[in-house]
Amino acid sequence: MADQIEDGDDFDLAALPDDELVEQMHDDLYNGLRDEIAEATNILLGRGWSASRVLDEALVEGMRIVGVDFRDGILFVPEVLMAANAMKGGMEIIRPLLSETGAETVGKIVIGTVKGDIHDIGKNLVAMMMEGAGFEVIDIGINIPVETYIEELEKHKPDILGMSALLTTTMPYMKVVIDTMKEKGIRDDYIVLVGGAPLNEAFGNAVGADAYCRDAGVAVETAKALIQQRRAA
Repeated sequence: MADQIEDGDDFDLAALPDDELVEQMHDDLYNGLRDEIAEATNILLGRGWSASRVLDEALVEGMRIVGVDFRDGILFVPEVLMAANAMKGGMEIIRPLLSETGAETVGKIVIGTVKGDIHDIGKNLVAMMMEGAGFEVIDIGINIPVETYIEELEKHKPDILGMSALLTTTMPYMKVVIDTMKEKGIRDDYIVLVGGAPLNEAFGNAVGADAYCRDAGVAVETAKALIQQRRAA
C-alpha cells in the first residue's frame, strides 16, 4: 500500500479536488505522513487557499480527530507523536505566511515541567497538541525553577502558563510558582493550567490553578475555552 501511495504520490494528491485533498490530509496526519502533508499544504496554497484556511480546515481539524481518538484510547502516544511530527511538516510552510498576514493565533502558551522533575513526554505531547490546535507554544523544558517561569512569562507575555509534574514530590512546587505570581501581582494576567499523572482536580484547585488537565486533548479544549471566556470578558 505504501508503495502505491509513493508511486502515484505527486499525481494523486494534485489530482484531488479541494474537499477530497483536505480529507486525504486528515488521513495522512492520522498516519503520520509528514512528506505528504507538506506536499498537500503546498498544493492548497498554490490553489489560492490562505495560510489560515489551510491551518484551520486541514491541519487543526486533522489533529482534532487525532486528539479525539487519543482521548478514547484508540491511538497511543507514539502515534500521536508521529501525527504531530507530520503536522510540523505543514506548519513549517505556513507559519511564515501566517506571521506575514498578521493572523491571530488561537493563543500563546509557555509550558514547562517544574523544578526537581525531569519528565517530559506528557509535556511534549501537550505542547505538540497545542501547536496542532493553532497555539503558539514556548516550551521552556524540564526542571524549571520559579525564577525562570517568571522571566519567561514577562518575556513572552503568553495567555497561558502550563506546568507539568510526574512526581508526587514535585507537585507542591506548582503552588510555589503560583504564589510567587500572586506576590508579584501578575497571577491574574495569566491562565494557569496544570497536569501530570499524580495530579487531580482537587489538587489543581488547592494550588490555585485555573484548571487541571488530565491529558493533552483535555488541555487543548480547556485552553481554548478559557481563552474565549477571557477575550469575551
